[in-house]
Amino acid sequence: MSTEPALMTLTAVAKAIADKHLSSHEVTRSCLHRIAQWQPHLNAFMAIESEPALKAATGADAELAKGNIKGPLHGVPLAHKDMYYDAGHVSTCGSLIRRDFVATTTSTALQRLKDAGAVRLGTLQMAEFAYGPTGHNAHYGPVQNPWKLGHVTGGSSSGSGSAVAARLTFAALGSDTGGSIRMPAHFCGVTGLKVTWGRVSRAGAMPLSQSLDTVGPLAQTAEDCALLLGLMAGPDPEDPTASAAPVQDYVAATSASIKGLKVGVPKSFYVDDLDADVARALDQTIALLKTEGADIVQVELPDQRQLSSACQLVLAVEAAAFHKRWMIERPQDYGPQVLMRLQNALAIPGVTYLEALRWRGAALAAHIAATANVDAVIAPVAPIVAPSIAESDVGGAPGAEAVIQRLTRFTRPINYLGLPSLAIPAGFTSSGLPVGMQLIGRSFDEATLLTIGGAFQRATDFHARVPALP
Repeated sequence: MSTEPALMTLTAVAKAIADKHLSSHEVTRSCLHRIAQWQPHLNAFMAIESEPALKAATGADAELAKGNIKGPLHGVPLAHKDMYYDAGHVSTCGSLIRRDFVATTTSTALQRLKDAGAVRLGTLQMAEFAYGPTGHNAHYGPVQNPWKLGHVTGGSSSGSGSAVAARLTFAALGSDTGGSIRMPAHFCGVTGLKVTWGRVSRAGAMPLSQSLDTVGPLAQTAEDCALLLGLMAGPDPEDPTASAAPVQDYVAATSASIKGLKVGVPKSFYVDDLDADVARALDQTIALLKTEGADIVQVELPDQRQLSSACQLVLAVEAAAFHKRWMIERPQDYGPQVLMRLQNALAIPGVTYLEALRWRGAALAAHIAATANVDAVIAPVAPIVAPSIAESDVGGAPGAEAVIQRLTRFTRPINYLGLPSLAIPAGFTSSGLPVGMQLIGRSFDEATLLTIGGAFQRATDFHARVPALP
């Protein structure tokens, strides 16, 4: 067991508190100590709630002493992306428009974690209205990558990726509409789970794109993500799109063998135009999975470029629809890049949007047919590692738009199809930047992805490495 509680995994620290080897108060104090050290360098937190967190931790310890344990997260301090409404608390959504917005309801996902005993540490930075893939924010500044300051974290769950990597929180909720959980996981060297569309309720989470948004966790390990998914998944009367599909024992799945599982390697697209470090990590990941007992086969996927374009179109139109009133009444309160993207979407014809929606069923059927003989598909999260903040700044770098297009190339198709994907740390470059791989699965089969992720993490230590304080 680590002498610094904040360095433990979510699963380990929850058990330590439940077994009374550690108190919630000392665990919370350990997190707050690291936050004080790292926050000036990272800008990962939107709000740090030290005194309320310590008071809640003390209360959790008192309840545990009386034999009252709320659930599997009893006394565990967590912070989440600042787009999950929590009644009585400000939720800025990374924007000026909602800088003073006080929620009157609590998001279902957040409430289920609170019901399991979690303690609130504060809120985490994010791209403005979750509409940006890098971690830039025109209002509150960029979030820094703890592995190499001056480099992006990935977005829009920028604070979540950075804070989990630096061990400021044991896990954090993110959201994934076009890759916003998986990209921060890749760039920051943590594990991130994009769930099947409808697997976790979105009630009380700020919407971006109603037919693409998903709620999911970032954490150190597949096991940690499994624990959180099991607590959050399931139907919700507040969200009619939340599925009633059975909730599996996801934690148990992470300890299962992968012997005999078939993992598909795409013949094109996801293996094209990769940076050398990413290509090497992909080859090494495939080799390790084979050593662990998986059968590796090649798969020919349908044209992923069409899926990516369709995702961009749907996302743009649905985001513009949500923001229409504010674009008319408060355009000056948007960052220039976000406003430009929203305004451009107003020019997309309704017929084009509807065609993109209607094509989704056929596209999913084609994907299912192409992957019928495999349990999961392995692919990089992005073809490159974290670029610098300067070179990905649309307002300041002439080639920034091209950089950003490369970042999201491998994530958007999965959102369009509504499929689950688990991002896992899979290596580091010679300069110390993380590299992540994603496992793409069948609808509502997160368990198989977590099985493969768990096996990979038992055989590697990439997920356990911790960045050094600058």
